[in-house]
Amino acid sequence: MQKNQLKQKLKNGEVVLGPFMNCAYPAFIEICGIAGFDFAVIDLEHGPLNILVAEDLCRAADCGGIAPVVRVSKNDAAQIQRALDIGSAGVQVPQIETITDAEIAVQSSKYNPIGCRGLSFGTRAGVYTSAGSNITDKLNAESLVVVHVEGTKGVENLREIVTVPHIDVIFLGPYDLSQSLGIPGQVNDIRVVELMQKSVEIIRSSGKAVGTFTTNSETAKKWIDCGVQYIGLGIDVSIFLQGCQALVKGVRG
Repeated sequence: MQKNQLKQKLKNGEVVLGPFMNCAYPAFIEICGIAGFDFAVIDLEHGPLNILVAEDLCRAADCGGIAPVVRVSKNDAAQIQRALDIGSAGVQVPQIETITDAEIAVQSSKYNPIGCRGLSFGTRAGVYTSAGSNITDKLNAESLVVVHVEGTKGVENLREIVTVPHIDVIFLGPYDLSQSLGIPGQVNDIRVVELMQKSVEIIRSSGKAVGTFTTNSETAKKWIDCGVQYIGLGIDVSIFLQGCQALVKGVRG
């Protein structure tokens, strides 16, 4: 059982970068590690991936020296448990709107006495029983919990949400925030930007790390300057598309 380097980097105040993964081919996530990303979000909310593919992507991530984080499709105890049992570095839980939502996410992510995560030693997280039976405290300490606040209701309740213990990162979803404001996809609109800036201040004042998503380095740098530590940077399929487009344009103009 290895120490969660991603969690340690966040505790140290470092900025971490990672793409979202929609592609099932393990080499893609391994290459992301070789390229220098800190983590990759294996996306079970959007895209075609399933839990069996996600487990293989976790193995490939370990080969590439990158931390695999699994985004589940909803705040569901069974989904969160499986996302952690496959040996991921942590879990991302979408659509957190209230303090109760946040507490449920933590409860589902942690073993007793913190939470109610179901216990099995015969998982990849338990090294298939070889890690022994005294692993719950270790896994509680090492697992990363990221919750998404991505709507106006969540922002309204943010001062309560940040009080929930054992949440490592509060992730601001700009696209869903734009949708909740009635301007879907307009993530650079001043209303979205100001709402996010206000939220960053609230989260940072609580001592928790802030996360968000962007598709380009320029916007990433702006949010880093605002205090965001955990940057979701691009999606594997769009990164591949942009690379292909650049090659074709370079030849054809």
